[in-house]
Amino acid sequence: VAAQNCRKRKLKAILNLEEAVCNLQTQKESLKREHSQCSRSISQLKQKLRGLHRDIFSHLRDDQGRPVNPCQYVIHCSSDGSVLLLPK
Repeated sequence: VAAQNCRKRKLKAILNLEEAVCNLQTQKESLKREHSQCSRSISQLKQKLRGLHRDIFSHLRDDQGRPVNPCQYVIHCSSDGSVLLLPK
């Protein structure tokens, strides 16, 4: 009887572990999908940011009215909402 109870406990433990593995696999797939969605969102935001950067620099002019070289300046956005054009 003791051996039979031991086998039952062992089978129950195995079933619980198999269920846990199945749950973790489901969670892993869900996290993979979420990661993929986040990666796409980040890619889209980067593309929009590059476009915005190009657009801003296309409108900027120096004191003589010449276009500002984006290789020589950076756009800095501070926490108070102000935007500065700083030399690199």
